[in-house]
Amino acid sequence: MQRVEVMIKNLWPAISVVALFCFLCLKTDILAKDDRPNIVFLLTDDQNLYSMGCYGTPDVQTPHLDKLAKEGVVFDHHYDTTAICMASRANIMTGKYEYKNGTNFMHGDMREEIWAESYPMLLRKAGYQTAFAGKFGFNIGDGKEGSGRLPENDFDRWGGGPGQTFYETAKNKSMAKYAKEYPHSTLSYGAFSRDFIMDASQSDAPFCLSISFKAAHRPTTPDPQFDDVYAGQTFTKPGNYGREFSEHFALQSKQGRQYVRFEEWGYSDRYDEVMAVYYQQIYGVDVAVGMVREALEDAGVSDNTVVIFTSDNGFFCGSHGYGSKVLPYEEASRVPLIIYDPRHKSSGKGYRTDALTGNIDFAPTILELAGLEIPNSMDGKSLMSLYDDPQAEIHESLQLINAWGPLVAQSLAVLTKEWKYIYWPCGADEYTPTEELYKVSEDRMELLNRVQKNQPPEVLKDMRKRYDEAVMAWRKEAVSFNRYDRYADFYDRRIPWAKKELNLPQ
Repeated sequence: MQRVEVMIKNLWPAISVVALFCFLCLKTDILAKDDRPNIVFLLTDDQNLYSMGCYGTPDVQTPHLDKLAKEGVVFDHHYDTTAICMASRANIMTGKYEYKNGTNFMHGDMREEIWAESYPMLLRKAGYQTAFAGKFGFNIGDGKEGSGRLPENDFDRWGGGPGQTFYETAKNKSMAKYAKEYPHSTLSYGAFSRDFIMDASQSDAPFCLSISFKAAHRPTTPDPQFDDVYAGQTFTKPGNYGREFSEHFALQSKQGRQYVRFEEWGYSDRYDEVMAVYYQQIYGVDVAVGMVREALEDAGVSDNTVVIFTSDNGFFCGSHGYGSKVLPYEEASRVPLIIYDPRHKSSGKGYRTDALTGNIDFAPTILELAGLEIPNSMDGKSLMSLYDDPQAEIHESLQLINAWGPLVAQSLAVLTKEWKYIYWPCGADEYTPTEELYKVSEDRMELLNRVQKNQPPEVLKDMRKRYDEAVMAWRKEAVSFNRYDRYADFYDRRIPWAKKELNLPQ
């Protein structure tokens, strides 16, 4: 017995070293497994609020999105702070209002230093595997003509394309390998997602997948395999359908392409036919969303993957006798938003929130999910506090910006949970600078301009003050490039039109 004790005593240093080595190996293995969530960000194009069953539209079929809504949290008061694709996508990526990221049609590319603080760049720097597929929407450059680039080398996997991209998968260079099985691009993005998720799940590092569908952007080109989904169907028109519901709108709002497209695009006389095609394109997106979620399940990562679904802007589809988007009215600016975090106690309870939120909130949300610090330069707030408590609030007000199109039709609006104030600055020729005020909490269809009728003076005074503060922020914080710094005078309602010296894109 004594001999055995002596042997153990002599071997103990070696045993201790082996035990310590095993412990350190185990600890290192534990540390190597990054438990931060994966993130999937799904973005449609031109999708309005009443195109999904979970938003109360019985005419449409969106089973996968409706399931996502039941499992996650639905946001009922969500807006794109610029309702046009290029600027909206820049707002989403950077968490900044348009005048701070400096990106839109007629203005110019995003600068490299701003792109460096976008959520894809910050996540990749922090160790996330990143992927992007679809319509990127803007270029990145140094301000010199022809310097713009697509950031294909800034992602670990790239399936994006320039401009509007194509519905024909074969025409999208980065996605061409999917063309045989998925000739229509919508489902090709589902396939891209499937492949990336399967590969990325083999790594210890988390991933962030961003998919930007072309649907339901015109030219209307639905996937023919879904032709029977809405064949011969009639659709309920919204309560503000038709031009009799825009008589109280500012004359300026009727000068852009949105007004003429009510007739040009067939909403006036072929409503059911046009809407069947529109909804069919969104049905294809719904199928692709199903592919993405199935891929998460198959890869065994669904329990640790947050899914975000939204649109870059809405669409009028005949409301008020308008087509297209851009304007600060509800149909163009208010869009669907669903977030599903399977790790969270609020999931699976069918929660909805009517808190005021905007597309500038996505970058801060994604950064918080990844455990990263949110830069002070971002205007948005993380949406996860609303996931924690759907009754909470994160914004007192938001700005709705339109610095694109004919100058006469450009506007700036401020929005609270209850009220929307729109200012149309142009006072040239037959136009007069015009105010509109809507109690959106009670009048979602914007049928009563309370500046013209039943005006609550204290509310108008408060909304004017909020608007003036927005203009002051623009004046103070607008980037000095792409002509954004020149807009403060244009939007300033306290400067008479005759005294405004303008040199703005139009």
